[in-house]
Amino acid sequence: MRKLLPLILLSALILTGCGENALESRYESFARELGEREDLSFTAELRCEYPDRSVRFALAYQETEEGETVTVLSPENIAGIRALRREGGTSLEFEGLILDTGDLDLYGLSPMNALPLLTDSLRRGHPDSLWTEGEDTLLSLVRDDHLTVRVRFDRDMRPVQAELYSDDRLTVFCEISDWR
Repeated sequence: MRKLLPLILLSALILTGCGENALESRYESFARELGEREDLSFTAELRCEYPDRSVRFALAYQETEEGETVTVLSPENIAGIRALRREGGTSLEFEGLILDTGDLDLYGLSPMNALPLLTDSLRRGHPDSLWTEGEDTLLSLVRDDHLTVRVRFDRDMRPVQAELYSDDRLTVFCEISDWR
């Protein structure tokens, strides 16, 4: 039995490494395909964690050749407001009305730029760790020194959940649906 133990451990180590390579390959394929797409759309239920409160939003994300559009689905009092993502801004504009959603961290993360940051991270983020839970694949991406994104993919490699961490603090939790 003692002679078999090293062989068993070596086999387990090799199989673990092969599994990681397969996961990495699946993610690399997903990221490459996402980078080549000219359009993307999905909806997301967001829970945004401000320092003093939690706020829920439902948003629709659409990306085309013209740019990225985020549409508020709820809360009802601002539903229907659409914003084209702009660099350096976290406000929504609608017929001259400006609604400031406020920043969730010191670096400008807001409910309105969370989904564009998520899609950008999926394309360009640095994979930190990759693992499975049941049939789902989980991925931790480092976007920059302050933002880490954790994504849960279903068995078809469609994102179904995401968490955005700012300086290791969970700031945005997303339930993703209708990924197309």
